[in-house]
Amino acid sequence: MKPRHFTTFALMALLALAAACVRAADAGAPNRVVFQVNDDDSRKWNTVLTNINNVQEELGKVDVAVVVIGPALGMLKAEALTANKVQDAMAAGVRFVACGNSMTAQKLEKDDMIDGIAYARAGYVEIMRLQQQGWTYIRP
Repeated sequence: MKPRHFTTFALMALLALAAACVRAADAGAPNRVVFQVNDDDSRKWNTVLTNINNVQEELGKVDVAVVVIGPALGMLKAEALTANKVQDAMAAGVRFVACGNSMTAQKLEKDDMIDGIAYARAGYVEIMRLQQQGWTYIRP
């Protein structure tokens, strides 16, 4: 084999090996998705919850967070019509995060909310942090 052909062959082999390593690393990467919800609309919430269920069915093990901002916080209230569905999603491993700034603006307290949800000082900052950690962002 000529030296030039050997160099080309070696380079191609290294590229193929690198591509295989990237695929192997991606295969082991956790599936993580963050949904942003801003709307106080039960149809939108039902759609989001259905989408989450579809993602979980398709991918199996997946970390799911729903960051709730602004008027959508009404759907996380303990007496909300969506409370049971939110609790069912939480039982399936979905993490709901309420925006603290929105809660303050709406004069909501943790006692007003569904038990077990998480809180972030700023919902948009929480989304940014999750994206920086490799989470996929979806805003339905």
